[in-house]
Amino acid sequence: MQLQQYAASGGFSHAFQLIVFAAVGLGFAVKVPMWPFHTWLPDAHTEAPTIGSVLLAGVMLKMGTYGFIRIALPILPYGAQKYAPWIGLLAAIAIVYAALACLAQKDLKRLIAFSSVGHMGFVMLGIATLTSIGINAAIFGMVAHGLITGMLFFCVGSLYDRYHTRQIAEIGGGVMQKLPYLGGVFAFVAIASLGLPGLAGFWGEVMALLSSYSPAESLSAPLFRAFMIAGGVGTILTAGYFLWMLQRVNMGTLPEKWKAEAFGDVAAVEWVSWVPLLVGIVALGLFPGLLTDVTQAPVDSLLGLFGA
Repeated sequence: MQLQQYAASGGFSHAFQLIVFAAVGLGFAVKVPMWPFHTWLPDAHTEAPTIGSVLLAGVMLKMGTYGFIRIALPILPYGAQKYAPWIGLLAAIAIVYAALACLAQKDLKRLIAFSSVGHMGFVMLGIATLTSIGINAAIFGMVAHGLITGMLFFCVGSLYDRYHTRQIAEIGGGVMQKLPYLGGVFAFVAIASLGLPGLAGFWGEVMALLSSYSPAESLSAPLFRAFMIAGGVGTILTAGYFLWMLQRVNMGTLPEKWKAEAFGDVAAVEWVSWVPLLVGIVALGLFPGLLTDVTQAPVDSLLGLFGA
């Protein structure tokens, strides 16, 4: 029995787990990035070339959340249980904070960078619940974020190639008139990012909120339900800033300074790069089981360490 308890605790003493989880979790938190360790991300995205931003959003940020799921939780389960409420708190703050920050952005790339902080907040909220639905939500959210936000950075890069600016006020609207295909793709992906049902962005968010209503038995249900409310507010604000962005960029009258410019719409090489991401966004939105059926058994095995 003592050996089983020792194995279930990750093979380390409780005091050791608390110390090491704090250290390891801090490193992963910077990589995610979690609030308040997020400040490097907007600057990194702003300075990076388009492909750098796509790789950063699509792959590199996931190293932090993957580290929590694959390393911190199974090796340090007692530490995970004790720090889960704090992780949930930081995640809830990130969701609301990032949405408010997006409302204040004037640069398209910085807006999408801040939106990543909010979306990764949903991922961390799912992890913090220590439930099957929550961790599946986190994994689904990681994949969906990679597809959607990577595609958003592609769109912004294409807009910059044509307008030579990322400032919303300088673009001035009318993209749908000037570049109907690019504007349509941009609108589609932005709507996917705000969590429209039927697209990939929906499932990670709704599952994370659902898991917050009924977290693991070792956690405080009223506390996590408060986090769920904060996440719900964040989803409303997310819809607000994306729709407002589309109104200012895609819609409206085309400014006079752009009417004479000979912009080419989406090029063949762009379609080749984008179509797999667009198909993935629709496929995962309509058939979430394509991913959850694969992750369910490993998640159940992981939760066995917590007695779930």
